[in-house]
Amino acid sequence: MLFARPLAELIAELEKLPGVGPKSAQRLAYHLLRIPEHEALKLADAIRNAKQKLGFCSSCQNISESESCEICRDPRRDQSLICVVAEPKDIAAMERIHEYRGKYHVLHGLLSPMDGVGPEQLRVKELLARLNDSVHEVIVATNPTIEGDATSLYLAKLLKPIGIKVTRLAHGMPVGGELDYADSATLLSALEYRREM
Repeated sequence: MLFARPLAELIAELEKLPGVGPKSAQRLAYHLLRIPEHEALKLADAIRNAKQKLGFCSSCQNISESESCEICRDPRRDQSLICVVAEPKDIAAMERIHEYRGKYHVLHGLLSPMDGVGPEQLRVKELLARLNDSVHEVIVATNPTIEGDATSLYLAKLLKPIGIKVTRLAHGMPVGGELDYADSATLLSALEYRREM
């Protein structure tokens, strides 16, 4: 056995994190063993608290500590606009520009038939349940990738027949780029020059 069993288990669990390979997992594990015990336990407590206290907003599917998230509870938000994003982290990217004042909806992924992700695995039904007479436009803010394009086209085909204007963020986002890495000026430009699908 190369590592003591507890260390091997820690490395194996860290490797499951996105973007963490075997070498990074080993570095993280050794770092966690070097730091004082109270710091390691603080990290463990933060993970436990997040798992126990966080859930999804019943309306927009964003991560929330209560039944309804802060954005959905804000009466100043424009009820006629819903910005559809792939992941909760994309909301933070949109909020950084301080220009969008509508509501959000999180799909929790993108269509990817190659990976077995169809509309049933996304929060599309929850989006449809939110659409009422007060919603006039749905902005699709998915990454400009094959999966993002497929998801936006699917949503446009679903929503346009029921009379809702469907727009997509304009170019300004680099093709293959990710929303949460874009700078504020790029996001603002993409939001301002969005186009109807």
